[in-house]
Amino acid sequence: MTTSTHLKLPFILPAQAGKHITHNEAIAALDSLTQLAVLDRDLSVPPAGPTSGARYIVGPSPTGDWSGKANHIATHDGAAWQFHAPEPGWLAFVLDENGLLAWSGVAWLPTLGLDATAPKLGLNATADATNRLAVKSDAVLLSHDDVTPGSGDLRLKLNKSAAGNTASLLYQTGFSGRAELGTSGDDKLHIKVSPDGVAWHEALVIDPATGNVGLGTATPAVRLDVDGPVRTKSYTVATVPAASAGAGQLIFVTNESGGATLAFSDGASWRRTADRAVIS
Repeated sequence: MTTSTHLKLPFILPAQAGKHITHNEAIAALDSLTQLAVLDRDLSVPPAGPTSGARYIVGPSPTGDWSGKANHIATHDGAAWQFHAPEPGWLAFVLDENGLLAWSGVAWLPTLGLDATAPKLGLNATADATNRLAVKSDAVLLSHDDVTPGSGDLRLKLNKSAAGNTASLLYQTGFSGRAELGTSGDDKLHIKVSPDGVAWHEALVIDPATGNVGLGTATPAVRLDVDGPVRTKSYTVATVPAASAGAGQLIFVTNESGGATLAFSDGASWRRTADRAVIS
């Protein structure tokens, strides 16, 4: 073996003449690869007039002096380009992007701090192919931008590819679904709940075309469309609340003989819905 395993540094051989040449080659390679920071990673044409010591990650389709050296580390020694083939796990800081790359064995992949994207990120958790962002924390804060500064607004966007897909917030207990809020399977807003993560009960649907709200129906035809029995709180004539709390309120009012009537508020008094006679 005449070179080291990983950095391919040349060894000085027994009885070798000009040992300083081999030694200096090894020092130059160490100087290029230790604390590796490159100027750019996108160039396929060697830059004109490079300074001595300039380092680059060669682009994907190199030409000229870089031909055949895609993804290599290229260092100019003041006279010519020297190349180093990366090994899996090598890190390189990219100065023009202010971030760190890692060589996977196939490609230079972004890690943290790049303007590009990171494939997965786990904060106190392990991200995977489905949950590419995973966070374990007692709380997560998303705040408006007060540094740049921004507009003062904050909007969380959940974007799906088509109406038939789902964009939702899923609430779980022990990683089993219990409630879901979002556009599930269409562009209507759905609120549904589950006792076990398997059986789901849809509580409310809002139609985006009309703004109509459905309780027990996914196709509300009026502003509030209820399919099923409805119960409102029952009062006696002596205990009905103040009608001035708001016109349009509906309540049941019972009497001493056990009968009941549905009453509405006109803003001043309660009236029976049947004949609009004042009851309070």
